[in-house]
Amino acid sequence: MWTLLSDIARLESGHTPSRRHAEYWDGDVPWIGIKDATGNHGRVITSTLQTITQAGLDNSSARLLPAGTVCLSRTASVGYVVTMGVPMATSQDFINWVCGPQISSRYLHYILVMEQDSVRRFAHGTTHQTVYYPEAKAFHVCIPSRGEQDRIVSVLGSLDDKMAVNDRIVATTVELADAQFTRAVSGLEVGQETFGSIASVSGGGTPSTTVDEYWGGEVHWTTPSDVTALPSPYLFETSRKITELGLENCASQLYPTQSIFMTSRATIGAFALSQVPAAVNQGFIVVLPPNESMRWWLLHEMRSRVDEMLSLANGSTFLELSRKNFKAMQIRLPDTVQVEEFARTVAPLHAAAAQAAKENRALATLRDTLLPQLMSGRLRVMDAEKIVEDHV
Repeated sequence: MWTLLSDIARLESGHTPSRRHAEYWDGDVPWIGIKDATGNHGRVITSTLQTITQAGLDNSSARLLPAGTVCLSRTASVGYVVTMGVPMATSQDFINWVCGPQISSRYLHYILVMEQDSVRRFAHGTTHQTVYYPEAKAFHVCIPSRGEQDRIVSVLGSLDDKMAVNDRIVATTVELADAQFTRAVSGLEVGQETFGSIASVSGGGTPSTTVDEYWGGEVHWTTPSDVTALPSPYLFETSRKITELGLENCASQLYPTQSIFMTSRATIGAFALSQVPAAVNQGFIVVLPPNESMRWWLLHEMRSRVDEMLSLANGSTFLELSRKNFKAMQIRLPDTVQVEEFARTVAPLHAAAAQAAKENRALATLRDTLLPQLMSGRLRVMDAEKIVEDHV
């Protein structure tokens, strides 16, 4: 049954408290911004990159919305969907729906995820694409009975719940590896060795975008957005690929698996361990350790030194950490036995985390395949349940 969405869900807006008032920020109220949506598309979120205070709520048009509110980004990065796992506020960059009894919030969540491209067709603007509220108020949805919604949500939700468990495994495992490094490095001072003296440090480049023969091949070509959007520090796929000819005509080599990629401009210090051979653009510093044991030590040394790297960055348009400055950074380095002992401890942790991240890719693919079929009725719920049983 086609229904006007605003008839069955309350439309809410968001707002940004004044940044001139420090007392409005860093409080206890989670506040969803665009980066929260782009980094968590299709997920239920319980924490945000920024928070506001009660004073920030009281002195702005921001509203505290209930858990279950479905949020759709409407400006700049249009069409990203998250659902609040706890009460939160949002910026004005979102259209928010508080669902009534006729529609499940998770069912609406899946509708909007499925229709992301359709939502983007409602956007207008030359500088920044925006979905305006009159268009949002005109959204219609086709919904089955509430019972059927709940059965569909149960199937798709079981996949999302498994992915959420895997996300927690990844986060906890990486935190444990970082904690192991903190203990291993305790009492160590920087010495004479540098990143540049211990490892091979390289970068990348972009093939000419005007030469069609350079693009659309089989070579993974990594941009900072590929890394900053990762839910874990393991890179399996890139948004764009280049040809062998494109690789020959850019400043990057094809780096082997387990190379350490670190973003070095604009956003400095986002990390990825490549799980596939990949090239990078000019926004990276790539570290190739001399051996497997040193890989894990250097990765964690780099992760622990981001603040220092930021202090060494410069630039008028955006900050950039030069390879020269990075290579000259002196590092903390114990003897070979301690490095190898650390590697034996954390390598299995990273292997387990990478496996969980890899499984999530397969689960997400299955969910995205089942989603339109269930929503359209082409696939019966009982048949989808049998398919999902083998994966959760």
